[in-house]
Amino acid sequence: MSMTSQGKGFTAQLENSQLVQRWRSLAPREQLALGSLALFLVLVLLYLTLWQPAQQRLQAARSAFETQRELHAYLQSQAPAARGLASAPQQSIDPARLQGTVTASAATQGLTIERLDNAGDGALQLNLQPAPFAQLLRWFTVLQEQGVQIAEAGLDRTDDNKVAARLSLRVAQ
Repeated sequence: MSMTSQGKGFTAQLENSQLVQRWRSLAPREQLALGSLALFLVLVLLYLTLWQPAQQRLQAARSAFETQRELHAYLQSQAPAARGLASAPQQSIDPARLQGTVTASAATQGLTIERLDNAGDGALQLNLQPAPFAQLLRWFTVLQEQGVQIAEAGLDRTDDNKVAARLSLRVAQ
């Protein structure tokens, strides 16, 4: 069977279908109304499946971009202060007072320590409840001014745009 005979068979089958016969039996005004309705439904379907999701993704990307731009601007504005802290002489605290200094400064900054462990090498391991990133940065600055060094830091962003921190702290040398 060739392609043209298959095409003719399909056309003949389509011509004999009940749907085509029903369409032809409609008045031209009814055909126009149904055609317009079908076109409208196709346009609504295209909008809901293609355009609207693309617009939602675009809005989410713009929002993420703005958040990143704000973070970048904040980090740029704090860079001179960070450079100044790096060159400033550090206070020295007694290693036995490290835990008290850390817990007191966290409470002063409004941070909540979930877990606090003393490591064998004189370091403190601690986990903080999620807090705004800017609040954590202020606390890190206070710690550094008090002579506490952040040996290791693990930061995880939570769903509510806060940061959970896992830190290893020790007396600065």
